[in-house]
Amino acid sequence: MQRWWTPIRRAAACALLSGAAVAGAPALAQGAWQTIANPPPVVGADGQVHTATCSGFPGTDPSYRFWVRPGDPKKLAVVFDGGGACWDNLTCSRPFGGDGALTFYSPDIPPGDDPSRYGGLLDPSNPANPVGDWTVVAIPYCTGDVHLGSADRVYRRAGRRDLPPTFTIRHRGYDNFMVVLDWITRNVPQGVTDLLVTGASAGGYGAAGLFPWLAQAYPQARLSVLADASQGVTTEAFDSGTPGRGSWGPQLPPWVFGDDPLAVRSYELVRRGAAAHPNGRFAQYTTTADGVQIAFYGVMRLRYGPSDDATCRGTASDWALQMLDHLATDSALLPNFRSYVAPGGGHTIIADDAFYAPMGAQPSVAAWLGGMLDASGTQPWDAIACPDCLRPPACR
Repeated sequence: MQRWWTPIRRAAACALLSGAAVAGAPALAQGAWQTIANPPPVVGADGQVHTATCSGFPGTDPSYRFWVRPGDPKKLAVVFDGGGACWDNLTCSRPFGGDGALTFYSPDIPPGDDPSRYGGLLDPSNPANPVGDWTVVAIPYCTGDVHLGSADRVYRRAGRRDLPPTFTIRHRGYDNFMVVLDWITRNVPQGVTDLLVTGASAGGYGAAGLFPWLAQAYPQARLSVLADASQGVTTEAFDSGTPGRGSWGPQLPPWVFGDDPLAVRSYELVRRGAAAHPNGRFAQYTTTADGVQIAFYGVMRLRYGPSDDATCRGTASDWALQMLDHLATDSALLPNFRSYVAPGGGHTIIADDAFYAPMGAQPSVAAWLGGMLDASGTQPWDAIACPDCLRPPACR
């Protein structure tokens, strides 16, 4: 659930979430990132009124903005940003997410940034970018709820004297998405033929849980969904509890996930989405020992008890075994699903230069995604794994 950028880029990455305010929606210039700042409230696709906002954590700016890079109007990529998450007094009082910096905690985000400084599929200048000439909408993350929340929660400070005794977090990622979706449907024509919905870490859950709204808006488009570093290895108590995922008031499209979002396990988001859209293509990327995903799973185990799915006492080996089991199950059940499993403990790849690096004799993630997006069917799109990456680890 960390941001999609490497820790080296953390200071700059935080800036992406708070570009300089621009009054109204500017005229879109081909190829240049445009900031859509302070979008007005809308009646969303669900018929409800939604207002865009960041978390409002003490000392931070709650104003919201997102970014658009115009390109081919018939090809649309929607990219959900990643970042940390919080759901109780402790996690919402103290930054948690890899290097200890959460987007909505930092009061010192410099102004004027946009996604142009980042790599991977956000870099249109790389000739290997499979979406280099597409229209791209980048949805920032500043609500601590993996983009799925629609609730305001009051938390008590835990271990921090610099916070007020109580404070409110606006878990409004779903509301923000509804506002962005309204802008997209008003500004991107119905002639879209290719639709990619993707995200890294927390953004991967946003992509997997909210893509049906975009698929509904562009039913004629060829659909692809890629979740990067968001395997959904959690505990039942976290997924169904308040505190836990219930703290966010999560919202999922009921025609795909049913009427009770808390009854849907995190690892089922991609599975259920792929089953409901058999003509679409669905994929997940992960490393075998993703340190950020393992750390979040460790916090869940510590605070909510071991998962019923747990087979190992050690958090890292237990996470890896469950991750491999989920991927194997999805591959067996879903003919429209593929995975890319890389070695090591790295976290996220879609906005990093490693996106273009081959994995030994295996293709790069960029080439693999290109095969996924290939409408002609001439490019290969297979499940990819490094040697030994699918070998279950020993329990520790």
